Amino acid sequence: MATSTTSYHHGDLPNALVRAAVELLEEGGAAELSLRAAARRAGVSTAAPYRHFADRDALLSAVAAVGYRELAEELAAAHSAQATPEGLAAVANVYVRFALTRPGMFRVMFAEPCDPTSPERVAAAEAINEYLKLLVQQAFPDADPEPMATAVWALVHGLAFLHLDGKLDASSPAAVAERVDSAVAAVLGAVGRG
Repeated sequence: MATSTTSYHHGDLPNALVRAAVELLEEGGAAELSLRAAARRAGVSTAAPYRHFADRDALLSAVAAVGYRELAEELAAAHSAQATPEGLAAVANVYVRFALTRPGMFRVMFAEPCDPTSPERVAAAEAINEYLKLLVQQAFPDADPEPMATAVWALVHGLAFLHLDGKLDASSPAAVAERVDSAVAAVLGAVGRG
């Protein structure tokens, strides 16, 4: 772990602090994350972050925004131009895999308090929501997109946390994919019959 006790002026301190916070998350989870720890990792004084982030929650909001953008990129790469009910399983697998490979980030995004007035975080979270509504509209053109998107997100999000928290077998990527595929197929099959 590279830290610096030397303080210096930083040209892009907000982004450096967010990068430092992400590194800390990857190493030790959100419990290890503080403005002071991020400042030490970025090599600036422990007072410097307060010029850009009012408190830990504000820093977490900036980190969560990064996570939402990264998740959105991975989700977008997971499906073809036209979503189908069956193709939603591929997107669901990417979501769950993101949770399992980036648990610190995922928990900051969804389990840590964040500043709801953070424009960056709100915009990034809204982009995920809009993306999901678009997928649902393509896969289920006759369904009301808002409640269907909520239901699909709840299913996939629940699967992510059940795997992440050890309630479902996460011993191998194949085991996770099989569980996600079968759960999505069962629910979407029931929707198709309904």
